[in-house]
Amino acid sequence: MSHTTIVDKKHCVDVSIAANEVAEMDKFEIVTREDFSDVTFLIEFHHPQMARAAHPGQFVIVIACEHNERIPLTIADFNRERGTVTLVIQTVGKTTREMQQICQVGTKLFGVVGPMGIPSEISKARKVICVGGGLGVAPIFPQARGFKENGAYVIGVVGFRSKDLVFWHDKFKDVCDEFIICTDDGSMGIKGLVTDGIKIAIDKHSDIDEVVVIGPPIMMKFAAEATRTHKIKTIVSLNPIMVDGTGMCGGCRVIVGGEQKFACVDGPDFDGHKVNFDDLMNRLGRFLDEEKLSVQKWSEHCRQEKLKD
Repeated sequence: MSHTTIVDKKHCVDVSIAANEVAEMDKFEIVTREDFSDVTFLIEFHHPQMARAAHPGQFVIVIACEHNERIPLTIADFNRERGTVTLVIQTVGKTTREMQQICQVGTKLFGVVGPMGIPSEISKARKVICVGGGLGVAPIFPQARGFKENGAYVIGVVGFRSKDLVFWHDKFKDVCDEFIICTDDGSMGIKGLVTDGIKIAIDKHSDIDEVVVIGPPIMMKFAAEATRTHKIKTIVSLNPIMVDGTGMCGGCRVIVGGEQKFACVDGPDFDGHKVNFDDLMNRLGRFLDEEKLSVQKWSEHCRQEKLKD
């Protein structure tokens, strides 16, 4: 027997597994690839041990290929029977654009560490609203499923720019008692933001116990404000700049309730009514110039390679 260490919750779990399973895990082979739009795609990779250890709300650190940077990606789904972990990725920078090109079925990720972060608390709430905006739609799904499995009445609220960007409609309907789609242009569901969907749900149900929100910081900020006056418990998942995912680099500092926290080890879930979103958004914009330059250099390299061909 051999051993491998999987990061789980606040501690490491040392699990004895067969040597051939270790070899298989080290491959991180991509078994499914699905493109939702020209900028959003899904990959499902094989890693039985990680799939068994994963819980809603956790994330992984991914290195797509050798000499590439480490990026944090929230787990969108996991299948313990298939032994797979699913990630939904949006091309916002050099690394994610590169992953869009190279991450195809049959290829292998160079490295994946996780699951990391404290798993979301799937409480005994009787009635809950699970809110996802943009790329946050994917990781809110395991939350909705977890609450449903716990016996809660689940109201799903998801937001997209248009109908063309909508994904996992059927998956959400399977785990939600009510499902509200919001689109900016009104091409599907209601025309408006997720805050409009939250308002509809609260107006209809006076007994909401909890709201869980995942999405862009500005969206989570206004979603938390929408629930504040109703005094509804609201949990948000933060994804700040992160390097090592262990709390050592300090890049993922966030201010919660006036105190400094590290999203990678203290989160990523926090009380949405206590998060300093302005500080978070300011930190996220700190390296925009460097990120743009990196994309430009990579795009130029790609053009030169095409010319050689």
